[in-house]
Amino acid sequence: MTQRAPVVVHPPGPDGGRHVTIRGEQVGTAHHLLDVLELLRRHGLPEAHEGLEDPHLVEWRGGDSRMWREGA
Repeated sequence: MTQRAPVVVHPPGPDGGRHVTIRGEQVGTAHHLLDVLELLRRHGLPEAHEGLEDPHLVEWRGGDSRMWREGA
């Protein structure tokens, strides 16, 4: 059985915001990488930058950690 990443950063919307869910619960909207780090910190998950690229921790949908505009 494949284990899913506990954090999902959803595709960017028209305003550049990306919804973030942790363990299936929507916890906020990130407009840049620092927002993702803050949401992880608030919810007791590692906030190290290298952890954001770990597919076992974070699943980036609709673009990677550098994508913050819809269709960009």
